[in-house]
Amino acid sequence: MNPIVQKSCLSVAGLLVAGGCIAGVAGAASAEATPLSTAPFGAIGVDMSDRGADKGDRADKDRKSDRADKVRDRRAERMVGIEYQAQPNFFYCGPAATRIALTAQGRSLSQDDLAAKLGTTEAGTDSALDTTRVLNELTGAGYETREIPGPVAKPEEVDRLRADVLDALDAGRPVVANIKGTAVDTDGAPHSYEGGHYLTLVGYRDGGDLIRIADPAAPQGEYWMTLEKVANWIAERGYSA
Repeated sequence: MNPIVQKSCLSVAGLLVAGGCIAGVAGAASAEATPLSTAPFGAIGVDMSDRGADKGDRADKDRKSDRADKVRDRRAERMVGIEYQAQPNFFYCGPAATRIALTAQGRSLSQDDLAAKLGTTEAGTDSALDTTRVLNELTGAGYETREIPGPVAKPEEVDRLRADVLDALDAGRPVVANIKGTAVDTDGAPHSYEGGHYLTLVGYRDGGDLIRIADPAAPQGEYWMTLEKVANWIAERGYSA
C-alpha cells in the first residue's frame, strides 16, 4: 500500500477522537485576498548554446532560474486571491481546503459536491492522493502529490516544499496540505490537529521563508507560519502542489 494512503488511513481513524477537524464550525466567512506585488527580479539570460533545445526545456530552465532569483531575493512575496469558507462540521476539512484552492482558479463548488468527489466520510478524507486527483479533475491537471515520509522533514524536503509552493502559487495554484500534530504560527498561537487535518497554502513572503495558511477550522481563518514548521507539520503525510 502506498505509504501516503496507509498513514493517512491510520491517522484519519483517530480524527473523530482527536478532533483533527473541529465539529460545529459555524458559518462560512468570506475573505478574498488581494495579490501582493512581487519584488522585481533581474532579467534571465538565455544561453545561446541552448538555441536548438526543446521549448519546454527552455521554459523549465527559465522557471527554475526565476524561482532561484526569488529565493535569493528575500523580499519576494505572493498572495493568491481566494474565497475563504470554513468547514461546517468536524470531517469536512478536506472538501473545505480543496474548495479554497479551487476558488483561486475560478471554480466555486459546494463542499458537499467536493466531499462526494473526494470520497469524504465521517472518517475524513483518505489522503493527499485524493485532493490531487480532484484538483486535477476540476482544473485540467497541473497538481502532483508529494510526500514527506519521515516524522521530521529533511532539509532537502523543506527545500522541495519551498520550490513546490513558489512554483504553484506563482502559477495561481494554492497548495492543499494534509497535516498532523501541533504547530505554532508567527503570532505564537498553537494549532493542534492530532488526528489529522487539511488546509491550504495561499501565499508566501521573504522568498518562501514564511507561508500564508488558509485553515478551514481556525477561528481567525488565515495565519502565517515558517516554512520549516509547515514542512514538519506535513511530515508522515503529503500535499498537492
